[in-house]
Amino acid sequence: MEASCSLRSSKFISPPIRPPHHPLSIASTISISVIRDPNFGSSLRLVRRKNRFSIRVSSSDTLVAGSREVVSKKEEDLGDLKSWMHKNGLPPCKVILKEKPSHNEKHRPIHYVAASEDLQAGDAAFSVPNSLVVTLERVLGNETIAELLTTNKLSELACLALYLMYEKKQGKKSFWLPYIRELDRQRGRGQLAVESPLLWSETELAYLTGSPTKAEILERAEGIKREYNELDTVWFMAGSLFQQYPYDIPTEAFTFEIFKQAFVAVQSCVVHLQKVSLARRFALVPLGPPLLAYSSKCKAMLAAVDDAVQLVVDRPYKAGESIVVWYNISFTGHDFKCGPQPNSKLLINYGFVDEDNPYDRLVVEAALNTEDPQYQDKRMVAQRNGKLSVQVFHVHAGREKEAISDMLPYLRLGYVSDTSEMQSVISSLGPICPVSPCMERAVLDQLADYFKARLAGYPATLSEDEAMLTDYNLHPKKRVATQLVRMEKKMLNACLQVTADMIMLLPDVTVSPCPAPYAPLLN
Repeated sequence: MEASCSLRSSKFISPPIRPPHHPLSIASTISISVIRDPNFGSSLRLVRRKNRFSIRVSSSDTLVAGSREVVSKKEEDLGDLKSWMHKNGLPPCKVILKEKPSHNEKHRPIHYVAASEDLQAGDAAFSVPNSLVVTLERVLGNETIAELLTTNKLSELACLALYLMYEKKQGKKSFWLPYIRELDRQRGRGQLAVESPLLWSETELAYLTGSPTKAEILERAEGIKREYNELDTVWFMAGSLFQQYPYDIPTEAFTFEIFKQAFVAVQSCVVHLQKVSLARRFALVPLGPPLLAYSSKCKAMLAAVDDAVQLVVDRPYKAGESIVVWYNISFTGHDFKCGPQPNSKLLINYGFVDEDNPYDRLVVEAALNTEDPQYQDKRMVAQRNGKLSVQVFHVHAGREKEAISDMLPYLRLGYVSDTSEMQSVISSLGPICPVSPCMERAVLDQLADYFKARLAGYPATLSEDEAMLTDYNLHPKKRVATQLVRMEKKMLNACLQVTADMIMLLPDVTVSPCPAPYAPLLN
């Protein structure tokens, strides 16, 4: 049985369907109903009447605020994030929140965590109780998350983003409102005050022309779109989660752009906890990223300790200095990897790059030619030596010569054409190929041409990038993009130099390269 009530304009008659600070555009009279749904329990749900009304969701429904941020006196009166945390169980700690200006005058300064006193390596900077940490265990309660996640349609990030989006609709009723407001303030920006390129315009993405990172960004954006299309799956599978929210199903309540902004905001601050249950491995920790700065050389990480998430610093700090940590997770679609991250992943996930990153790398993909009559034999030899028919090689910054040396045996294998030589390779115990001067020249020439082609794909040269970065007024997005492509070009130039040096070491540098009808492919 339904108990109906009606409303006009923006005046809400009890019970309200959304907090008053979330504006609606109402085209005509609408009606809402209190219903009992056997799948979700008793709850207040918005019932759409065909051709009766339309709702336009404002930008305030996302975790990332709109183009201009307006802060009311009431919001300021609620106090900052740290005060809210202390009020709700955060024990005394050794950090404070400080702020630095945003490059966009429309946005408020962003916060960062700094030492409140002098610290020594091994000191516990803070310990956030689990009651102030958002995990899937909290979000889904007693739901079987394995059933939800093994559908391979929704990631943990999507679930966390959806939860906080609905919590924001609760307004002051939400326990998490101060934390959500802090996420809004940060706008998914990292320590360089730049949003992830997942939120950049097409014009801004052009800054990355020539970089394989641009294709990664577009592919990741498509993955987020697919997750958005599956959001309603969470609604129906996790009924106990949403019974408290009197709103429409996700794809009705939130546009894709709103979801993408929330997804990226969550991505920028999620932490991967070690040695915890599946439901707790991804956590949103107030005082965690992006409030904590990043260093690729830092050893300190947020860790689960008893009933809290703790940060123990790995170096001394003076009072007022920004606290740095190591982010130990990167995402690619539904997959994630723990461990060191190259700058391309740091940019996509957090909106910054680390110019001192010892883990930065490029990818070179080599493949045996499938049209080669001896393809199967070569594939067998490659597998016997721990390589695949399509093999990915990583070129690490400062270790380009090592990477080239690793590629050469694989490429030489692709150049073997004589049947008797191939039999000799098959019978050998290692990746040994007969190498003639003309074959070696052909292999090195192919590598050199490959690196030259990649460098030619960038619209600017390395020296032009260096000059551009001296411009103090360079837009932050263009700056961080230029920093990334400059480091890529440095590695490519180093590879090209290593290859040229190897050519000069050949017994006869004038030798012509051997013809190779089935040369391996480089991408």
